[in-house]
This record gives sequence, C-alpha cells and structure tokens, in this order.
Amino acid sequence: MTAPSRLTATGHDTKESSAIDQEPEAPDRPGPDGTEPPPERGAATAPAELRADCIADSAGGLTFDLSVPGDLHLNWSAALVLRLRGGDGADDAVRLPLGPNGAGRLRAVLPSTVALAEGRWNAYADLGDGEDPRRLLPGINDLRSLVDRRPLAGIGRLGVRIPYATKFGNLALRSWLRGPHAEAGDILVTPDGMTVSGRLYGAAPAAGARAEARLRRTAASAAAPAVTVTVPLTVEGPEFSFTLPYAEPAGHWEDGSEPWDLWLRPAEGARPVRIARLLDDVADKKQVFTYPAMPVPTAAGDLRAGPYYTLDNDLALRIAGPAGD
Repeated sequence: MTAPSRLTATGHDTKESSAIDQEPEAPDRPGPDGTEPPPERGAATAPAELRADCIADSAGGLTFDLSVPGDLHLNWSAALVLRLRGGDGADDAVRLPLGPNGAGRLRAVLPSTVALAEGRWNAYADLGDGEDPRRLLPGINDLRSLVDRRPLAGIGRLGVRIPYATKFGNLALRSWLRGPHAEAGDILVTPDGMTVSGRLYGAAPAAGARAEARLRRTAASAAAPAVTVTVPLTVEGPEFSFTLPYAEPAGHWEDGSEPWDLWLRPAEGARPVRIARLLDDVADKKQVFTYPAMPVPTAAGDLRAGPYYTLDNDLALRIAGPAGD
C-alpha cells in the first residue's frame, strides 16, 4: 500500500545500519570547458572498465559473468573478490576463482553454501597481474528466481544475496544470513492499526507465540526500562499473522519521530526473531515499499503512525509527533 503521505525519517534511522553506500571515488579533474581532460602525452592508458552481469538462483547462489577486453592476459590466480564494507577480519574477504567462459568473458560462481556475513559487500576483479583489484561496474542482473522465493519452511539458516548498483555506480551485494527468519508478507494499514502476515522459517510456532514491538529509544538506553508491546499470533502451519493497534505504542510517545522494531517470538521462552522482508529482488526497500501515516488521537494531540522498512529491510513502526511540530 503506497500513499503520498509518508512518515519522515529521523536520526534514529542511523542506528539501523552504518555500512551504507559510503564509498566516494575522486573523479578526474575536468578540463576548462567542463569536459574530461585529454590524457597527458606519454601517460599510461587507463585500465579498461570491467562490468559484471549477475544471475541469481533460487537457492541463494550467484553467477558473475565479466566482459573483458579480448587482449587481456588472464593469470591463473585471477579471482572475483568480495569485501565486506567496514570489515577487517579474516572472514571479511571472499575470493572466487575467475575462469574463461567464451570469447571476452570470465565467470565466477558464489555458491549458496558459501556464507557471507550480513552487510554490504563491494565487488572487485583481481586479474592476478600484480595490480590492485579493480572495482567492478554492474551489468545486467537476472534476478527472476528471487521474486517470490519460497524456501522450505524447515530450513535452518537462510542466506540472501542481492546484487545492486551503489549510488557511485559500482557493483555491490547486500547479504543477509538469518536463522530462524520471519518473512513479512502483506501489510494491511487501517486507521486503528496494522495487520502483518508472513511466514516463519527455521522454527515452529508453539504455545506463547506472539509478536513484539520494541521502542528503540528504550532498547538503546541502559538508563530507561525497555518498553515492549505484545500481541498474539494467528498461526496456520508456518504462516502467521498479527494485528498491532497503534494506541498503546502511541501512548509511550515523548518527542519527534520514534521507531518501534517488530519481532516474532515463536514460543514462550524462545529466542525472538526479527521480522523482515528479504525474499525478493529489492535490495533496499525503505524507499520502495511505502505506507501511509495514520492519525492517532492521544492526550498529547493527534500523532501519526505507520509501518516502514529500515535500511536493513527489517519491519518497524514509526510514531511521529503532531503535524507541524
């Protein structure tokens, strides 16, 4: 459900993810007329840009096909390199062998069995020529197998990788690794609350199953007790649904725009599972899946409430102050 009236994001959203597209690259200095300057006499020719097409499979694997110049010399150690943005550990870089795949084409495969930590991974080509790995540009992405992806409900750990173009025009992957996982489906927005349906992976709902909305302000503060609103689940096999009225979260509003993170607890005493929407081909849902803000009358005035997806594609509820505050 999309509407022109949307809740405004606030500084709280910076807590959702710190590894966003922060990779500026220094452009060449333009000439006097604003065009690209001609190369200096005797200067080395800039390396050819390398572009990668991506094909996704329903199991979570990716195939990368690179277009390369015909005269490019390929070393046996050539690899496609994935680096976790902001990571510096031994597991924050993955090398995938690059091999010929027809004239002017190289191929690398990321199997679904290779685990990638959650985050954003930059893609490079290391041609084994002693030069630094080159940043890859995005080509054609065939992500049809990711649309309405339905893994087996009993899967223990769910891996999701979605290739995308960064705002600087480079190829990157958004990766999630979760188990159990609560996949959000349809969201019905009404004047009184929101109804969420979805599917639970890697766990079976049992007695005491419920949805929880946690006020992020109190969850992040050791000085204040955590505020949690719970509602029961309706369960049919792995499918679930719940309705969260706006009145109780709105009653805890203090100032500005306050987010509530949504969780599912499969059973009494079970570890809670973050509710998110991951099983499709949209890497960043925050600006794509938008929902209207509904007025909620309170003692503090008419607040506004509505669901949204965070920078990590997790589902949340935002309670905002009266219009014009």
